[in-house]
Amino acid sequence: MNSTLAITLVLCFAAGAALGLVYFSALWKTVRSLSSSARPVRLLLVSFFLRAALLAGGLYFVMSGRWERMAAAVAGIIVMRIILTRFWGPKKPSLAAQQTTI
Repeated sequence: MNSTLAITLVLCFAAGAALGLVYFSALWKTVRSLSSSARPVRLLLVSFFLRAALLAGGLYFVMSGRWERMAAAVAGIIVMRIILTRFWGPKKPSLAAQQTTI
């Protein structure tokens, strides 16, 4: 693999991670806003279609007709999903909190 291809794939991975960050941040904001929304179904549907359009358009732009670029971008999205899930996911109780409840 030549260095130009490697750099291109790294940039596609980074672009995928950025797309994933935007997508999952918008999803997180939508989910947190559902309980206070006057029309939660509308909010959910509009958010979904906007996020899907942004993600599909971004992937189409990044891939430029090459499957390798698409694979690198999708890998970036998946890695960002894992990172954000651990960051925003349920917090594990600390050891001190577990010992006080026993």
